[in-house]
Amino acid sequence: MAHQTKYIFVTGGVLSSLGKGLASASIAALLESRGLRVTLQKLDPYINVDPGTMNPFQHGEVFVTDDGTETDLDIGHYERFTSAHLGKNNNFTTGKIYHSVITKERRGDYLGGTVQVIPHITDEIKACIKCIEHDADVVIVEIGGTIGDIESLPFLEAIRQFRLEAGKENVLYVHLTLVPYIGTAGEVKTKPTQHSVKELRSIGIQPNILICRTDRSLDNDIKRKIALFCNVGIDEVITAKDTKNIYEVPLNFHDEGLDNKIVELLFMWTGAPQLQPWKDLVKKVNHLSSSVTIAVVGKYTDLKESYKSLNEALFHGGVANDCKVLLKYVDSENVTEENAHEMIDGADGILVPGGFGNRGVFGKICTVQYARTEKIPFFGICLGMHVAVIEFARNVAGIEHAHSTEFDPNTPDPIIYLMREWYDEKTKTIQKRTSLSEKGGTMRLGAYSCKLIPDTFAHKAYDTDMISERHRHRYEFNKNYQKKLQDCGMVISGTSPDEALVEIVEIPDHPWFLGCQFHPEFKSKPMQPHPLFRNFIASALQYQTDKA
Repeated sequence: MAHQTKYIFVTGGVLSSLGKGLASASIAALLESRGLRVTLQKLDPYINVDPGTMNPFQHGEVFVTDDGTETDLDIGHYERFTSAHLGKNNNFTTGKIYHSVITKERRGDYLGGTVQVIPHITDEIKACIKCIEHDADVVIVEIGGTIGDIESLPFLEAIRQFRLEAGKENVLYVHLTLVPYIGTAGEVKTKPTQHSVKELRSIGIQPNILICRTDRSLDNDIKRKIALFCNVGIDEVITAKDTKNIYEVPLNFHDEGLDNKIVELLFMWTGAPQLQPWKDLVKKVNHLSSSVTIAVVGKYTDLKESYKSLNEALFHGGVANDCKVLLKYVDSENVTEENAHEMIDGADGILVPGGFGNRGVFGKICTVQYARTEKIPFFGICLGMHVAVIEFARNVAGIEHAHSTEFDPNTPDPIIYLMREWYDEKTKTIQKRTSLSEKGGTMRLGAYSCKLIPDTFAHKAYDTDMISERHRHRYEFNKNYQKKLQDCGMVISGTSPDEALVEIVEIPDHPWFLGCQFHPEFKSKPMQPHPLFRNFIASALQYQTDKA
């Protein structure tokens, strides 16, 4: 009998940021715990081709996959919660869909016919959904946006058609909605859910399962009311109660019977869920024995979604060290050489994350100087590495005007610069870059190999000679200055295999001082904490002990 892939479509109603990504990831985790092969996809209604050029304040962080695709941050949730290996076919936008259809029209693929939303756009969406089904038992597809948004309509129409074509026994609709508690009335209200489901049914989709986001448990009377008005069974109304940490969500869903109901409705036979690793994780998280404070010095500190993977990776590093990580967000625009002590006071470790643009760079350089001279554990990621190199060049190596051409195109000492030409190991081609290249095309994106030097912070963390990490940046360390900096005490602990690119820098005469060109946060998982974050938090714990 031919393998039959099952599909779960996750939609959201009432308002955005309800947690569709987390719900999708949790469903995937539960099904994977039953021995099923799962993959996930996010369909985003915005017209940008990808989120790569969008401001993090607009859309949160940009998550990068191994193949170099810039994706929605929900892809990060999917990878952290499962073993699924995701890439370019796991995130499609309206922009990407329309770009593909228009390209085909220009090429003459439609033989001069009138190109329309139905069937051409919807057919393209369905083809994109099908392109990831190979080897998967279950494909979970999250539709971005909120029911009622005009942008989402082509995607909703496509998934409506999908069930007709794939068969109702192979497709499940899960709708996430809000059941708010109104304090003045002293009760939860089901009307937002009723209206959301009514909106969904008006376009031809009857949800099979409702996940109700709420701050309290829903009793059977409330569930019965929702079930009656929304045309589902009472056991198909799932409480999604707020949790202390997101890794409790799969277990809460299981306790509500969600995975049992899914396999029943999709006519699947699976093994019993193996949830002990999740239970062990949650138990550990809820009983951490100590805490450390990490100062995150950046320019997107007002919006925590901007550093989603980073925050999770720090959390994972804390769990690995049996400690809670308290984050102190510091706006780098407000940091100066004179007030760095005051701004960062109380931190056991300092992290300068990635970013783009000139704003707040001076404050980051002052932050690095403070961390270096006060011997506070320091971790610089991407731009954080760049400012670490600039600070060391200026204040230790005596290169007074050292800078990055990103911030000063005319600097006489471009310690960090835009490489005009370099060999790309992934494409096996010579890549050329100029300041006039398209924004989306000037970056080194995705997984690249890195060779580590023994007896360094990096090598001790990874405990191997060769690693692979994900990149998202334009500017590189200028190797013309390498010898000068090394002579002054900086260690180049990681390079590309051909040694043409510098990937990791360290200062050995320090409790822990490391800057990396890549983004290690993209590969950290709760049960597999990233080694650099694990060791950074360990050094912060040690610093705290020594300070006491």
